[in-house]
Amino acid sequence: MMPANHSGRVENERGPYMAVARVTEVVSSSTKGWEDAALAGFKRASKKLRGITGFEVIKQTAHVEKNKIVEFRVTMRVIFVLDD
Repeated sequence: MMPANHSGRVENERGPYMAVARVTEVVSSSTKGWEDAALAGFKRASKKLRGITGFEVIKQTAHVEKNKIVEFRVTMRVIFVLDD
């Protein structure tokens, strides 16, 4: 599948068509940092979702114990194109 142009139309072997995408929310965590939490969430999502075209981190939080960050958490929206 080719990337969508400005109109959202893509082409495949059958010609041009409108791609339909879905967005799902994923929450992931890491003890290393927010980037690692986002990468872990993406890695897990890519095992179950086909056709991922991108993701957006919409929230970053941390769990704190005894004045230290013990867990970094991200909430992200994963965008993927639906199969025919």
